[in-house]
Amino acid sequence: MTVNFESEILILKLWRQIYQTYTLLKQCEDRIIKKHGLTTEQYAVLASIGYLGEPARVTDIAHWLERSTNSISMIVDRMVKAGLVKRVRSKSDRRVVHVTFTSKGENALKPSTRAMFEVIRKNLSSLSYDDKSTLFSLLGTLKYEILKCLNPGMDVEEVKRDESKQAANARKWLLRYALPSTPEAKRQGGKKGKTMR
Repeated sequence: MTVNFESEILILKLWRQIYQTYTLLKQCEDRIIKKHGLTTEQYAVLASIGYLGEPARVTDIAHWLERSTNSISMIVDRMVKAGLVKRVRSKSDRRVVHVTFTSKGENALKPSTRAMFEVIRKNLSSLSYDDKSTLFSLLGTLKYEILKCLNPGMDVEEVKRDESKQAANARKWLLRYALPSTPEAKRQGGKKGKTMR
C-alpha cells in the first residue's frame, strides 16, 4: 500500500485544527456564560429549550445537545433546585415530563445569549457569507460521517430532516434571544433571507 504522506499529514493537521478550535470555543463560551451566573451546561439546556420551544421533553433536549438523557436529566434536576427551570408532567401522558423556563431562567438566557452571539459573530466576521455557508456544509458532512461511525445503520437522512424542521426555529430564536430588541431587528426578522440548513 502506497502512503500519500501529504494527505495523511493534512488529515492530522485538520484533526488537530478542529480539536483546538472546539477547545478554544468552549473556553470562550465558559468565560462569557460564567459572567451571567450560569454554567455552560445550564446555558446549553436553557438555549435548547428556547430553540426547541416550550415545553421541551428531556429526551429532545438530550438529542439536540448530543448528550445522554440521563446526563441531561441530572443537569435539569440541579437547574430545578437553582430555580432556572421547572418540570411539568404531560397531561395526556403522565410518563412524559416537559421542561419549561422559570422567569429566572429566561432572564439569564437572554443576556448570556446576546453576549455569546456577539462574540461568535465577531469571531466569524472575517469569513464571507459564502465561506460561512461552505464551512457550515463541510462541518455538517463531517458530523454526519461521525454519527454514522458512532451509530452504524443510522438513517442520516432522517437526522437531516429533523434538523431541517428545527432550522425553522432559528429566526424566532435569534429574534427572541440573540438580537437586540429593536424595531429594526424585528423588521429584519420578518424578511425572508438566505437560510442555511
